[in-house]
Amino acid sequence: MNEDRELHVVIGASGGTGRALVRELHGRGRRVRAVNRSGRADVPPGVEVAAGDARDAHRMREVCRGAAVVYNAVNPPFPDWLQAFPAAVDGVLAGAGSSGARMVFVDDTWMYGRTTGPMTEDLPYRPVSNKGVLRAWLAERVLAAHESGRVRTVIGRAPELYGPAVESLLGSNIFGPAARGGLALWAGELDQPLTPMFIDDFAHGLAELGEREEALGEVWHLPTPAPTTARHLLDLAATRSQRRMRVLRVREPAVRALGVVWPVAREGAEMLYQFRQPHTIDSSKYRAAFGPGRVTPYEQGVDRTLAWYRATPKRPITALGR
Repeated sequence: MNEDRELHVVIGASGGTGRALVRELHGRGRRVRAVNRSGRADVPPGVEVAAGDARDAHRMREVCRGAAVVYNAVNPPFPDWLQAFPAAVDGVLAGAGSSGARMVFVDDTWMYGRTTGPMTEDLPYRPVSNKGVLRAWLAERVLAAHESGRVRTVIGRAPELYGPAVESLLGSNIFGPAARGGLALWAGELDQPLTPMFIDDFAHGLAELGEREEALGEVWHLPTPAPTTARHLLDLAATRSQRRMRVLRVREPAVRALGVVWPVAREGAEMLYQFRQPHTIDSSKYRAAFGPGRVTPYEQGVDRTLAWYRATPKRPITALGR
């Protein structure tokens, strides 16, 4: 393989997952091109930064030229999902296809809908939210591109994410108040099992999928620690931050009422069912094929997340979880 074919291109390099992917790939010694809409990003030395809107298929063909692997880590703001997400997926597929690259699609678990136990890759898609319906459609589109021979694709899925630069209700509602002191909000059951994934573990698994021919054409749940609960995560964040943090459990009607003044609450209220049921994934398929992966203990992940929140000015959230 020549040098040009060793290029890894991250589309959506400004989000939490995109940033973590750039760090992971750079740490592996890969040539990395980080692509976002502005063309400006804080990246490790030697990483190329390029401007590009994922919805622009022509531009995607340009920025993906010479790539061996393309990662679609695009996550539009919630209000733009219906309009922007399909076009972004098509644009990145066009870019990856034009270079003959493998395309890794960054995904969540919203298409499965209500569950009573750990989610597996063979669960049928039964979304109970508009965003879950869209996620199911996008995943099917990505896999159909592979089945048709147009683009070699693979999907990596994670449950709720947390960590530096991750824009999620889990992050802003727990780690922000824990790091700075204040009121933490939790909109769900406190004692249902959860498997939150640290963002660097997600990036590690996605990079592995990008380099494994045998992974192509399939969906993979990436490894997480053993299940925890919201109560344990809240206690852990409060204990390790050593700051005064109060916790308020918010019921669904209150979240919907908050949506009048908080766009993320308005857009995210339909997803709250996840936190009233077991929200865990089974990654045994990945472990059997590729080994244990990278799994950061909650204590370490919480410490690193708190450190990032302490060092980062408070900012509004426009999208969730990726």
